[in-house]
Amino acid sequence: MRVFVTGENGAGSAAPDARRWLILGTVGLAQLMVVLDATIVNIALPSAQRALGFSTVERQWVVTAYALAFGSLLLFGGRLGDLIGRKITFLTGALGFAAASAVGGAATSFGMLVAARAAQGAFGALLAPAALSILSTTFSDPKERGKAFGVYGAIVGAGGAIGLVLGGLLTEYLSWRWCLYVNLIFASLAVTGAVTLLRRQASPGRSRLDLPGVALVSVSMFCLVYGFSNAATHGWRTPSTYGFLAAGVALLAAFALWQTRAASPLLPPRVVADRNRGAAYLAVLIAGAGMFGIFLFLTYYLQQTLRYSPVVSGVAFLPLIAMVVVSANLSNVVLLPRLGPKPLVTAGMLLAAGSLVWLTRIGVHSGYASAVLGPLMATGLGIGFTIAPSMNTGTFGVAPQDAGVASATLNTGQQIGGSIGTSLLNTIFAGAVAQYLASHLSPATLVHGHPAPSLTGMALIHGYTTGFWVAAAIFGAGAVICGTLFRSGPLRVPASAAAVPAGAAVPAGAAAPQADEAPVLHI
Repeated sequence: MRVFVTGENGAGSAAPDARRWLILGTVGLAQLMVVLDATIVNIALPSAQRALGFSTVERQWVVTAYALAFGSLLLFGGRLGDLIGRKITFLTGALGFAAASAVGGAATSFGMLVAARAAQGAFGALLAPAALSILSTTFSDPKERGKAFGVYGAIVGAGGAIGLVLGGLLTEYLSWRWCLYVNLIFASLAVTGAVTLLRRQASPGRSRLDLPGVALVSVSMFCLVYGFSNAATHGWRTPSTYGFLAAGVALLAAFALWQTRAASPLLPPRVVADRNRGAAYLAVLIAGAGMFGIFLFLTYYLQQTLRYSPVVSGVAFLPLIAMVVVSANLSNVVLLPRLGPKPLVTAGMLLAAGSLVWLTRIGVHSGYASAVLGPLMATGLGIGFTIAPSMNTGTFGVAPQDAGVASATLNTGQQIGGSIGTSLLNTIFAGAVAQYLASHLSPATLVHGHPAPSLTGMALIHGYTTGFWVAAAIFGAGAVICGTLFRSGPLRVPASAAAVPAGAAVPAGAAAPQADEAPVLHI
């Protein structure tokens, strides 16, 4: 954290915390726990279904319950951290997440498992924004900030793939329950680090919580996430899909209007009005939607078509993880200070789009080295160049008292993007498979009244490649949009920004002080 120091001239200067790199490790562990939990449980679902005896239709709720609670409460969790202190919020989120994981791992019924997953999502909504805001207020030096966000961006970008690797290992060699119990290890390390390293912050002068804003945004996010999740299983034409989506859009519009009038808005317009930050939030949303096509369809292809075990499928993603780590640090440490986010995010999305087009060459009998490895490495590079600079830019120049809600906005974008990708690409995949089967059915392709295995295999390949094409289009459109919205040149902090301690109130409509020039007082 930074300490507010007053010199002879009364000016504030920032003295970096000597323990800042240990703090990075602490928040990185917490963020990894939250990110990988979105995929690690997916690997465990078939085993959990057999153990607890729930249906395939019910299975989606193990994933949806987490997404609903997490997405609905993120902005509330971020603002709560700004108001009552990030250390308290971080510890509450980590301890609650661990307790919910223990209950889920010990679940004896489907209802108990779903309730635990919802609780995980709720506490994750406290933990994730607190972790990112702690990081953004701890590192003020541009070079150190680049390194810190390079590591953090690598965790965010590779966390899903790490979940696949870890989930496969735990499920195959221990039990599906360990995909939840493992969070106790991550949480205990994060809590120990937080208690030891983080200082309690002074409460800000502005302590009012925008309750109408909390209600509007929470219900709108719930409706949007539920609507997109429902579309993945019931289609777009059902009232439970388009009704919730329409309600979510209407409530989100009402929330945006209210934020321009509220005395203490939950999401101050100044946070999202900055052109670079707005583009960063949009970039994370688009990347979240496009990444689904990579992780889900490629996992299905490796397991269902190439017959890889869960462990081998997870290990197959290791090159992607390595490339994300390399590109995230290269982009934030070396390139972002010189070039700014515009060329990096644009190039990252184009690289991800190209890798997905490359993946459309897969076939029923393709080999991993010849058809998967190259695109997977290119995908890792693209994700690292997109996610890491966007995370840095999305919190750059934010007033310290708004760091939590800015961090929550990034997490919300990624969550909503993932929900859009899940519903859209899953629907397109199912439609492409059904259409292929219908157009190729004949007496020669039927075995005992069912499509022959060879025809089913070809239909699945057609579905995967169609999904890859659409995901590539999402990244391509994102490259155009973000390339237009981001400003050219390196990130700049206005010289006129005043140095204001974190506890100082900012009057409604006033210009926000910039995080990298505003020292933070920690007690």
